[in-house]
Amino acid sequence: MMRGLVTAFGFLTRLPVPRIEFLPGTQAGSLKWYPLVGAVLGGLLAGAAALSWTVLPPIPAAAVILVAWVALTGALHLDGLADSADAWIGGMGDRARTLSIMKDPRSGPAGVVALVLVLLLKFSALATLADPWLLVLPPLLGRAAIVAWFLTTPYVRVGGLGDPLRGAPATGCRVALVVAALSSLLFGKSGLLAFLAALAAGGLWRRAVVRRLGGFTGDTAGALVEIVEAATLIVLVSR
Repeated sequence: MMRGLVTAFGFLTRLPVPRIEFLPGTQAGSLKWYPLVGAVLGGLLAGAAALSWTVLPPIPAAAVILVAWVALTGALHLDGLADSADAWIGGMGDRARTLSIMKDPRSGPAGVVALVLVLLLKFSALATLADPWLLVLPPLLGRAAIVAWFLTTPYVRVGGLGDPLRGAPATGCRVALVVAALSSLLFGKSGLLAFLAALAAGGLWRRAVVRRLGGFTGDTAGALVEIVEAATLIVLVSR
């Protein structure tokens, strides 16, 4: 159990974790812990927001929180978003071309624009968020969405970052999703709206990747996290 949990934190965050010996199935066993990692990230961001708001005006505080958000994750999912955007535009509807462009580590104009727009959405929402503890929800639901994809959608990149996660224990992953959904409802109406926004955003992006690729890749899963996080943040500040 602890190996999977430590592996999940080691992969999804830049938090210091103990070094462990990787055994067969360790990475697959880590998948069910993804929502918990998201909740911990959200808790750290909420604490940072509560502290920042006591000493800084809303806009500088939002910038500090966003920097902390990127630093805690090592921009892992932002990289997937940029690669997905470049591939989606440059692929021109062709599956093989889209997958090929996605492997290119360089970012093109579409990737840069996608990064700017998503970070702008997050920044503006952070500057107007009323309750810092609502920041638990976007990272929690974003990583729960990855678990949902592995349960419902083929992974199509052989040898990709997500390849070792295939074959994750389905029961544990389903329990993790139920806990994540119930946890979001603890936040009342805001939690329900965030959950519905995550469901809609994740469902629309899943439909797009299945139509184009027949399944998903690690990059599109990274884009999924960013899309869900941005969507839930926007809902949380809506009137």
